[in-house]
Amino acid sequence: MKLEVRYANHPADSKKYDTAELRKHYLMEKVFEKDEILLVYSHQDRIIAGGVMPVTKTLKLETNDALRAKYFLERRELGIINIGGAGIVKLDGETYNVKSNDGLYVGMGTVDVEFSSVDENNPAKFYIASAPAHKTYPTYYIDFEKANHRPCGDAKTLNKRVINQYIHPDVCQSCQLAMGMTNLEEGSGWNTMPSHTHERRMEVYFYFDIPQDNIVFHMMGEPTETRHIVMHNEELVISPSWSIHSGIGTSNYSFIWAMCGENQDFDDMDNIKNVDLR
Repeated sequence: MKLEVRYANHPADSKKYDTAELRKHYLMEKVFEKDEILLVYSHQDRIIAGGVMPVTKTLKLETNDALRAKYFLERRELGIINIGGAGIVKLDGETYNVKSNDGLYVGMGTVDVEFSSVDENNPAKFYIASAPAHKTYPTYYIDFEKANHRPCGDAKTLNKRVINQYIHPDVCQSCQLAMGMTNLEEGSGWNTMPSHTHERRMEVYFYFDIPQDNIVFHMMGEPTETRHIVMHNEELVISPSWSIHSGIGTSNYSFIWAMCGENQDFDDMDNIKNVDLR
């Protein structure tokens, strides 16, 4: 398992960053690697996110010195969404068959977490996110149909999409982690527009299903000091609580969002009018 630590910073620092510095501090370019677990540990609300791609072997979620924990979920909870082929997650000996687009919530205190694929020619790709926890909630399997589906946006404004809430109070209990997947319809490119910030929590976006030779311009920064990061397929970007997190693609795409912080109220946001962006 490889875990990279990223430190938090002040918004006044970020507005001075050039392209390379923005990418260094906020972007994770490689999320999936054959038979490897790749994670980033952000000091923004202590979230950990990344990819697990078992192909020829079973991968175990190990602890890391940065956590100073006996095992990974000693003081944490975990969310999983599979965007690849059929996979298997084993939790303290109990097996869960996780189909493509299905998810899993894993409560604090689970000691052994193992990932494997059903077919190495079509391996699972488990995208995971973890947040600190103070209480153990039951593990909960979330097939795509069980997710809370919220259609929103409009083709006229190029942002018609469906927000699929997996780890959400209307679906299952968790301490602070919220997680889901948004799918844009053909002909739409904007996500999270009009923009907003979350002063009470941070967010991580993982962009995928970006067709070959297409990109997404991820908008970030303070509303009056916006910046952008060019995202390619299967890349992750960290969004601090003070930053907007909108995106525009050269095609439609999907992304997984994961949030943690002060609360789990999905609609607790500070909305920003388009005309007020700079």
